[in-house]
Amino acid sequence: MTCHELEALRLGLMNVLGTEDRSARDHAEQELAGHLDGPIGALADADTLAELARHLDAALVDLEAEIAETDSADPSYDYLRGRLVAVRDAERAVSRLTDQGEDVLGGLGEAHEVLHEAFPVEDG
Repeated sequence: MTCHELEALRLGLMNVLGTEDRSARDHAEQELAGHLDGPIGALADADTLAELARHLDAALVDLEAEIAETDSADPSYDYLRGRLVAVRDAERAVSRLTDQGEDVLGGLGEAHEVLHEAFPVEDG
């Protein structure tokens, strides 16, 4: 069994960050072979943090549905529940990454304003 959501998220993050690690990309693509449809495929192809968050949420909905349909006596049940915990943790990590990026963006805007206040430029 593999955790398709996490491998797809890794691929999507590589896209967003511009990571060129061919071996990591190849490994993730091999893990996902035959499973790149629906939210998993969209997650792997994401190009923005907003897309990552949206597609990861959709993948979580699918995983929750799979767990709901799985009998608790099934040998894969505990693995599925563990996978859910890991994917929810990944969802929080993407949220933190987005928040941190927005903080950096806001800080740059503030620095820009302070610079203009300290060194005013006259139009002319």
